[in-house]
Amino acid sequence: MVRVKFRFENPSIEEQVVEGYFKGESILDITEDADIHLNHNCGAVCACSTCHVYIEKGEDHLKEISDREEDFIDRATNPRIESRLGCQCIILDEEAEIEVIIPDQSGIIGHEH
Repeated sequence: MVRVKFRFENPSIEEQVVEGYFKGESILDITEDADIHLNHNCGAVCACSTCHVYIEKGEDHLKEISDREEDFIDRATNPRIESRLGCQCIILDEEAEIEVIIPDQSGIIGHEH
């Protein structure tokens, strides 16, 4: 079973842990299913940076970052070395433990679940 811990830069949002059989699903898919706010404007096709997240733990359980994803991360607000796009973080291991920080979404105009 996959375990994903979501923490938030916005201190008013409490951390959430989601567990399930998520192999082959993206971090964005999991946020949608768990009713966790994560903007996504392009329909999960790696054409924007609104689903930008930080992977704090478990990067090795995710699909490798592509050149295209790196290009869009450069356009995100406050990119860091652990930045990824939630729509591109596909879980590869059914026993993964992943920790994600969701940046403050208040300044992003975009679609949410």
